[in-house]
Amino acid sequence: MKYFLVLFLLVLSTVGCKSKKGLFEGKATKDLATLKIIENHYEQNNDYSTVYIRANAKYKDSKQSLGFSAEIKIQKDEKILVSIRFLGITMAKGLITPTLVKYYEKNGSNYFEGDYTTLSNWLGTDLDFYKVQNMFVGQAMDDLRKGKYSNTIEDRFYKLEDTIDKMNKKSFFFESSKFLLKKQEIEQVAKNRKLKVSYPHHKEYKEAILPLNILIEALQDNQNNTILLDYNTVSFNESLSFPYSVPEGYDRIYIEN
Repeated sequence: MKYFLVLFLLVLSTVGCKSKKGLFEGKATKDLATLKIIENHYEQNNDYSTVYIRANAKYKDSKQSLGFSAEIKIQKDEKILVSIRFLGITMAKGLITPTLVKYYEKNGSNYFEGDYTTLSNWLGTDLDFYKVQNMFVGQAMDDLRKGKYSNTIEDRFYKLEDTIDKMNKKSFFFESSKFLLKKQEIEQVAKNRKLKVSYPHHKEYKEAILPLNILIEALQDNQNNTILLDYNTVSFNESLSFPYSVPEGYDRIYIEN
């Protein structure tokens, strides 16, 4: 299924978010310089080498609704392994590095191996390892320190909107207490595509502040596909293994742009 791949390759307002107690968040009530918003966002502590996340996940499209569990292992700036399980059985697994993407799915007995150019063209947005990593830990997918943005207040959040990218509309929304990212959106107007990644709640750990849940919403034409991740347990700086091998007999698939 295409959007199982999106689950851990992307970069996806609140559809059925389970209520959880998270950090107190402030609402933007006064103007603040764009540079200051960006600086405050990156001041959050990220003192870890690995992150191990166990989550419940829900997938929904126009034809079906599925529940499953997800295991996410991150070795910071090096690799990410995502395993998707249903009733304890591994149904899909993906391994990504800064240069390669590997993925297999039990349903259909197929697998994919390739680089980010193919996936970026297929998904309709520029994609790389760091965007995926940032999505999982609640950071802006783009490095905001390298761009130029307009600055407004919308729905009591600070909204930064990219002023350079003429092909895509990119927006980032921040609360005003710790400048945590609440939502990021990428829209390709010409192709009628939109991707939203929302962070309803956060939790503060000694090593970092991470989302408690992530809502990923992909819209194209009249189709709406959503994935909701609820983080159950999170641990840092453990020695993690990243086992990945395609089961025997699986067929390689090639993505058409």
